[in-house]
Amino acid sequence: MKAMIEVENLTKYYGPVLAVDRISFTVPEGKIVGFLGPNGAGKSTTLKILTCYLSASDGRASVAGYNVFSQSLEVRRRIGYLPENVPLYPDMKVKDYLKFRAELKNIPAKQRKITVEQAADRCWLRSPTNMMERRIDQLSKGYRQRVGLADAIMHEPAVLVLDEPTIGLDPTQIRETRHLIQELGQQHTIILSSHILPEVEQTCSEIIIIAGGKIIANGTPASLRDQVTTGRLVLEVRGAETAAMVKSLAAVNGVKKVDVAAEGQWARLAVTPAAGQDPRTELFKAVAGAGWQLREIRRESGSLEDFFVQVTAQQQLREKTAVA
Repeated sequence: MKAMIEVENLTKYYGPVLAVDRISFTVPEGKIVGFLGPNGAGKSTTLKILTCYLSASDGRASVAGYNVFSQSLEVRRRIGYLPENVPLYPDMKVKDYLKFRAELKNIPAKQRKITVEQAADRCWLRSPTNMMERRIDQLSKGYRQRVGLADAIMHEPAVLVLDEPTIGLDPTQIRETRHLIQELGQQHTIILSSHILPEVEQTCSEIIIIAGGKIIANGTPASLRDQVTTGRLVLEVRGAETAAMVKSLAAVNGVKKVDVAAEGQWARLAVTPAAGQDPRTELFKAVAGAGWQLREIRRESGSLEDFFVQVTAQQQLREKTAVA
């Protein structure tokens, strides 16, 4: 599969501060890739380098086969960029701004009107409320974000770079934007950053996590979740008072602690095994021996948020240890 974005040993210093530390990754054609990290991790710096807004201190990067340092004009023709803080002309009407941007993108004059209208429709600028005749300084942050997104997709670029594309949007708009990104992913390669992890998990086919300027993890959402080690077991049991079940299961060999996750007709119990133990067989025997009904016993699955918190905390610990 053709790589649309290639990054090799990319490094960026701001004076003495190392913001991006020799990172390497590729984004295949047709993929939607999430680029995640805590504040100050180097996400926006990396995206600005890929879109030719910043130069790098060292390393190599290419987009659609063109070098971002020596062929920046070719890169810009093939990329659509939505920065976190969208730079707009506040005294222009939305319609005039998009026409102006269409002209800058060398869209033929005969096609500009329909191109602008199509981009506006896809970003909900003409319905249910027509924003095209309004001045940009009269728009909410969410609508300004939509104007920026319409600008980014107007020239049908091969690659879309979206930095926090849903910031400032309400829940309905976030859902619509997610559907739009998934639709765009059928025709474009997309790399996006976001702090909304469930949003990334539902939208992206692959995820790259950066912290402290380094890439610390990458893979599909499912493969990253599978790396989360909660260690706990979840049981759903019916047949006695919850307190009695907790007491009985806590006495099972290999069990460290039993917590009540939910009560009701079926009690949901969270069992923490002792170190190195897997007491599932003994727990089953205890439930069956007591004559209770067991509907479920499973290892607790982690979330992308759990994985993100774990790996970024580990990176922060490594950084503190290195400084010490």
